[in-house]
Amino acid sequence: MLSALEEAEKALKLGEIPVGCVIAYKNKIISKAYNMRETGKNAVYHAEILAITDACKKIGGWRLDDCDIYVTLEPCMMCAGAILNARLKRLYFGAYDENAGGVGYIEEKIFQKESGLEIYGGICLDECEQMLTRFFIDLRKKDN
Repeated sequence: MLSALEEAEKALKLGEIPVGCVIAYKNKIISKAYNMRETGKNAVYHAEILAITDACKKIGGWRLDDCDIYVTLEPCMMCAGAILNARLKRLYFGAYDENAGGVGYIEEKIFQKESGLEIYGGICLDECEQMLTRFFIDLRKKDN
């Protein structure tokens, strides 16, 4: 998760919502990404989507069933769907997203019952929440 936090810090420096993601294959990081929606001017440039895309290229296929994903914020519905479709083995995330988080809603129905994806939330919770809080406080200061 520390590497995901480093990725989130990169997003923060660009003025992006600070979400970082890494994907590991057999405990070795094979892909890293951070939010790039504003920079890339693309709605789907979430950290998870970018990391999954890169990991698929490195693995040489779309199935990431021997990989684990680490994200600093609970994935949204789009990213949760991508995680499910990529068949990742385990999802570790930091901060919970009460507004746009997609994991909690579909966790019981889809992830654990049908896919076998293991989900662990609240990893490095304080660090992840503090980075997000700092971003939104600074954003509000700019708006005033």
